[in-house]
Amino acid sequence: MRKLMTLRECTMTMKALTVNLCAFLSLTLSLTAAAAEYPDPERFRAAIDAFNAEADVPRGAVVATGSSSMRGWHGRIEEDLAPLTIVPRGFGGSNMYDVRYFLDDLVLKHKPRAVMIYEGDNDAALGATTEQVMLNLDAIIEEIHYYLPETRVYVLAVKPSISRWQIWSEMQNTNRAMQRLAKRHPLVTYVDVATPMLGDDGAPKPEIFISDNLHMNDAGYDIWRDAVRAVVVASEALDE
Repeated sequence: MRKLMTLRECTMTMKALTVNLCAFLSLTLSLTAAAAEYPDPERFRAAIDAFNAEADVPRGAVVATGSSSMRGWHGRIEEDLAPLTIVPRGFGGSNMYDVRYFLDDLVLKHKPRAVMIYEGDNDAALGATTEQVMLNLDAIIEEIHYYLPETRVYVLAVKPSISRWQIWSEMQNTNRAMQRLAKRHPLVTYVDVATPMLGDDGAPKPEIFISDNLHMNDAGYDIWRDAVRAVVVASEALDE
């Protein structure tokens, strides 16, 4: 026969359950507080509408999307990555969630054979964790391959910069997570544009940034050109 608990035992059990519940709620709240809240992607509706208004956008090309670092490359990216046919889709101030939200307009409708993504920079500045960035990146890749199962995805490393050097450690965590993702996924490739932007002292090279110490000048884009050509152009040129 099962022994009934005494009043003292019942009280102790209830106290233990209360402590455990409080600990669980505390952990949940701390994790929630640590997660950044992304702004409404609809703030980019005008930019997306402008992309959609473009005529004769080629299919089967390479879509290049991402934040202002990608947007700033628009003026020379086709020359830098020749002979690839590039569909430039950078929109300044964006983050990984924005790309996920507008994925159909930015990527899927063009039925590209390959996609280059640069995000994570503004995510980190918002206070987003590596887990948040990767959750959105995983969703992007999953949706791309649901509709375009043979499309290759090239994920550019989050770049270091002088103005955001204080959050570089979180960016490095994201880069390592991106590398792990690429190692386990045959259609995903990590492109290290970050390491060549660091000097011998391990800090960002000051000569590759404009006056805001965040966005790159031509010397910075020369680094990106060389790093991306070595991986993306080497892989995609035969399909032109």
